[in-house]
Amino acid sequence: MSSSQDRQLPATQRKLDQARRDGQAARSKDLSHLAVLGTGSVALLLLAPSAFEQFRSTLAQALVFNAGTVSDPAEMLHRLAKLVGLGLIGCIAFAAIVTAATVISTVAAGGWVASTKAIMPDLKRLNPLSGIGNLLSKQQFTNVAKLVFMSALLGAVAWNFVAGSIDTVVRMVLQPSPSALVTLGDWLVSGMSLMLLVIVAAAVIDVPLQGFFHRAKLRMSHQEVKQEHKESDGNPLMKGKQRSNAREIAQRASITAVPRADFVLMNPTHYAVAMRYDETSMNAPQVISKGADLLAMKIREIANEHGIPVVQSPMLARALFAHAEIDQPIPSSLYTAVAQVLAYVYRLKSALRGEGAMPQTVPEPFVPPELDPHNVKPAAAEPIVESTAEKTK
Repeated sequence: MSSSQDRQLPATQRKLDQARRDGQAARSKDLSHLAVLGTGSVALLLLAPSAFEQFRSTLAQALVFNAGTVSDPAEMLHRLAKLVGLGLIGCIAFAAIVTAATVISTVAAGGWVASTKAIMPDLKRLNPLSGIGNLLSKQQFTNVAKLVFMSALLGAVAWNFVAGSIDTVVRMVLQPSPSALVTLGDWLVSGMSLMLLVIVAAAVIDVPLQGFFHRAKLRMSHQEVKQEHKESDGNPLMKGKQRSNAREIAQRASITAVPRADFVLMNPTHYAVAMRYDETSMNAPQVISKGADLLAMKIREIANEHGIPVVQSPMLARALFAHAEIDQPIPSSLYTAVAQVLAYVYRLKSALRGEGAMPQTVPEPFVPPELDPHNVKPAAAEPIVESTAEKTK
């Protein structure tokens, strides 16, 4: 297993995606705190006046008594239920707003992660060594230092605010209750605004900092990167087999294109290549179907059923089967050979229509030996060295 000193390379996209599937993402607690405090404060500031007015009027109605009310205990229970319901509606609305803000801030920091792996039981988490390692990590030291700094900063801001508003607090005691409540509300709003400014500054720093720590935690070593490339590329033998199967499937599917061929080349039964050339839409002849063994016999059978000429040219058929792709122009080195067969096929079709003489011989086009897969170069003969004793004899 690679040590942390060896992990100097940034995490690949595959590892980042795997970490997200495992429930790991960059999260900022300061951003969540800002969302809770900020949204809660704004919600209280906007909803409190109407909520308090509604609660005051309902309470005033509940405290009106007469002889009928006193003699009917159920009426008191009805008033109490109304007050409790009003309080629950206010609490649920406030909780829903704060919860929505928390979820939005969490998604904004690290994106949406739908994974249950992070909450699944894991015995490795009970290992005290790993717990000590997490406590002594660079990220944990940074979080502790940030928490101490934030506490000191908030304490200093709160002390300066309270010290600078002693006169306001004293005057608030001497004012009538309605005026005192208004002054108290303004004082609390000012203090909360200063606290939120500090938390905003902390969140602006913490969000990119947590992203940096998340990426640093997922750094990879050279060996891990090589292993990942190897896994993503796959086993060469398996990939070769998959490509071979894909070619075979494509060749079987190309059987349906045989009726559109101009001619079929055979070798004489092991290979079959169906050729087509349209000078108006093609720059060079194309192989529209090819196959070996039973598939080659099927191609020849379909060609005979549709009256398509079948030409015996073993070397050319093998070369086209090995080097030409379906529905692609043939290799330029085979242009001349295919052109000779194509000219023979044109003369043959003209003769069958009664427009010319029947060609007497089938062409034997030249195919470069290196394009013939059956062309195996003989091994070079070893030089015979006569020994000195034999020369003496």
